[in-house]
Amino acid sequence: MKKFVAGTALTALVLAGCGNGGASEEESNTLSVGASNVPHAEILEQAQPILEEQGIELEIETYQDYILPNEDLESGEIDANYFQHIPYLASQVADHGYEFENAGGIHIEPIGVYSQDYASLDELPEGGTILMSNSIADHGRILSLLEAEGLITLAEGVDKTTAEVSDVVENPKNLQFEADYEAALLVQLYESGEGDAVLINSNYAIDAGINPMEDSIALESSDSPYVNIIAVRAGDEDNENIKALVEVLKSQEIQDFMLKEWGGSVVPVD
Repeated sequence: MKKFVAGTALTALVLAGCGNGGASEEESNTLSVGASNVPHAEILEQAQPILEEQGIELEIETYQDYILPNEDLESGEIDANYFQHIPYLASQVADHGYEFENAGGIHIEPIGVYSQDYASLDELPEGGTILMSNSIADHGRILSLLEAEGLITLAEGVDKTTAEVSDVVENPKNLQFEADYEAALLVQLYESGEGDAVLINSNYAIDAGINPMEDSIALESSDSPYVNIIAVRAGDEDNENIKALVEVLKSQEIQDFMLKEWGGSVVPVD
């Protein structure tokens, strides 16, 4: 995992203070936020000068996976993170007992279906192989997309945010689901032609130069419940620096940047 810090380094005294108390403006007006490279870190970079005008120094630490940002948030190494959607946060809290809160929803990254061999989902062959993330929190999202596209049917009454492959009751093409891949590896599998279709999170697609709007053969709708959020330790959601960060990220300036930069592959929320 590679991490870098954008901005002026904290002094040893402040580092010690943040490790004990997190986002406290009494100790420092520096705010440390962990983020995925794209689009989260790039969005935060746009917020840096705006926050600086308010007297808040935003430090950005980038991560290549979905595990360490929450571990570092719990330990106090960072004050907040910006990489995960609401169902993933809920699953992490349930699995690890994290005392985290959602400080605000910022954007949606529609998940997409990609294929080197087929131009549409209708062309997928009988018994075709579908590669997907091993993140259980994404399974319901993926299956809901495939159901919306008419490929499968989920059991009646199932909570679609927590649905699993075992909840598929109709599968006319007898598609084979392989759900044991790290999310970060799915781009590599797609580019090497593995599987008949690959489900890739938009942050990884964009980071690899793939345009979800142009390159996917199906894309999740923009009314998805999978909103990417600012997550903080319980109690810090009322911290003034955190509230300022969320306000800036939800500002018209930052929302316009998202739409211009990614052309609908990253969709801001109100």
